[in-house]
Parts: sequence; C-alpha cells; structure tokens
Amino acid sequence: MPLLQPPPEDRFWGSGDAPGARCFLFGAPLDLTGSGRLGTGKGPPAVRRASHNIESYSPGLDADLFDAGLCDLGDLDLSDLSMEASLAEIERQTSEVLERVSPPVGAMNCAPTASDPVGAQFVAPTSLAPAVPIVVGGEHTIALAIGRAVKKRHPDAVIISLDAHLDLADELDGRKLAHGTWVCRLSEEVGGLGDFVLLGMRSGTRDEWQRSKSCLWQSPAVTLPVDVRKAIGTRPVYLSVDIDVLDPSAAPGTGTPEPPGISSSALFGFLYSLEGLNVVAIDVNEILPEVDPAGITAITGAKFIREASILLSRG
Repeated sequence: MPLLQPPPEDRFWGSGDAPGARCFLFGAPLDLTGSGRLGTGKGPPAVRRASHNIESYSPGLDADLFDAGLCDLGDLDLSDLSMEASLAEIERQTSEVLERVSPPVGAMNCAPTASDPVGAQFVAPTSLAPAVPIVVGGEHTIALAIGRAVKKRHPDAVIISLDAHLDLADELDGRKLAHGTWVCRLSEEVGGLGDFVLLGMRSGTRDEWQRSKSCLWQSPAVTLPVDVRKAIGTRPVYLSVDIDVLDPSAAPGTGTPEPPGISSSALFGFLYSLEGLNVVAIDVNEILPEVDPAGITAITGAKFIREASILLSRG
C-alpha cells in the first residue's frame, strides 16, 4: 500500500530526500480503541504542522535537522482497515525502513559543493548505517506492530516504553488488541517480559503491576540505572513514547491523561541520556490535537522528533 505523501511544503520541517537519510519518518494514524475519545489519528499531520513552528537548529545538540538526514515518507492509509490489517501495514512499513542502509551523514556533508567543486575534504564512506524508523501515531497499539518488526529484525532487541500506563492488560473493553494491551500481546509473542523496560508508569491494575515485575526493569522514574544500562549494552533498542508519560500540564492533548507525570525537560533529558545506545526504532504516540487548542502537545512531539533525529545521526 503506497504512503500518502503531504505536499513538499507540508512535510516535517528540516526533512529532506531519501538519499543519505539516516532516519525515516512516517505516520501511522491508527485510531480505533481510544479509551477517553478518538482523535489520535490526527496526530501525524498535527506534528508536521507543529514542526514548522520550531527551528530546525537544536542549540542543545548544536546541530541542524537539515544536516542530520531525516526523510518524511508520509502517512500510511489505514482508513477502513481492521485492527489486524492496520497492524500488518505498520509492521510492513517498519520492516521496510529497517532493511534500508544509509551512508554516514558526516561523509555526505564532505561531498563536493558549489564553493568546493573538487570536494577536497571528501572522504568516501567506509560503512553503511542502518536506517531508523521514526513513527508518529496514532494510538499506542502501533507499538505492537513496530515491536514485531523490530524483534523479527533484531531478536535480542530491548523495548523501552515511556508511558503513564503499564499497557499489560489482557484485554480492554473486550478487545485483545488495544492501546492498553500491546505490551501483554507482544510479550506473549516474544516469550515473556525479559526484554522490556517500562518507565514513567503510574496507572494499572493490581495484576498488571504484579506481572510488570518480570520486566528487565520497571519504574515510575524515567531513568536508566547504571546496572540496567549495562545489561542493555550494545543490544538494539526500540523506544516507544506515549505522550501521556508527561504531566497533563505539559501534554494536555492526549486521550488518557494521568497526573502526576514528568516534565518535558525530563523527557528530553532521558532522550539525551540514550546517546551511545544502539537505538534502532522510535515512536511517539497518543497525541490528540483536538483537546489541545494551544498545540503544546504536538509541538513537544515535533521537537522530540527533531532532537531524536539529530542525536541518531551521530551514531
């Protein structure tokens, strides 16, 4: 199924063409099982619009997204698809990105230019970097599909989920496939919770809390202890960010807000702390623009994508 591409002027600000890109952004507007209200399917275009209200340059990372290598592929067309069919499409697109390789961004930046037509400083790339999918939801069930793709490509991958909720329910409102069950379903498919790190959670049933103790690590604190980081080592990492991990004052635009949460500063601090880890996929989900007239939540999502793309371009 082809992706629905926005006009060039509406693509994520700072994104460019595929050649040389390290990160590949696409929208997965899955919007079938929201508990509070539906509307997260409008997250991807809202995040793109918000990206035009922030600079492409990151002062914290001293780098510009235009130089980092981000390609905006557009959105999957999930309209009229069942949950199972939608998840299959998201998994297929994630797998397609994971199979790509890209020249190191630094080598690309040394190519001949108008001011340096002979490219005196050009150094031919000696290795290819794996492409990284950055997926914008949509409800958190997208993580089940992305996790399936990551685990098939990297069986030893660690899944880090930042979320106010454990999402370990066996079913939600009679559904086995829902935004509150994805961790349960994926753990069943991969043989348990030993590869999961759940952070920021502050809501769940007694049973969910009990079962979460089987994770590699779980904590309401959004940090990686030294021993956990050592246990992850060089293993591939998939980071899934439910925007409701933030306090509702920092992210009012979500379907199931849960106070008290972390600040946006803490979220970005955690992202920066991942430098040096082998991050192979990222998603940002559960942004619900209609309940956030100021657009705070979409802007936070857009800035997170900018910072993540720049950070990953260094690896």
